[in-house]
Amino acid sequence: MAKDIEVPDDLLRLQRAANAARVEATRETYSPEAWRPWVEAAAVVQNAVAEHAAEAGVSRYELEMAVKKAAREADEAEAG
Repeated sequence: MAKDIEVPDDLLRLQRAANAARVEATRETYSPEAWRPWVEAAAVVQNAVAEHAAEAGVSRYELEMAVKKAAREADEAEAG
C-alpha cells in the first residue's frame, strides 16, 4: 500500500483545471483545436508532478495518483 502523500495546493489546482479542460474537450466531436487546452493542461500537470516528486523525494507515480484522487474528490464535492 502506498504511503500517504500530501498533495500541494498548486498541484491540486492544476489537476482540477486539467479535469475541467477534459470535460470541455469531450462535450463535442473531436477536433485537435477543441482538445488542445486539455492536452496542454495535462502536460503542465505531468511536468509539475514530476518536478515536485523529484524535489520531495517521493514516487512520481504515487504523487500523481494522490493528486488525481484529491482533484476528483474536490470536483465531486463541489458538484454536490
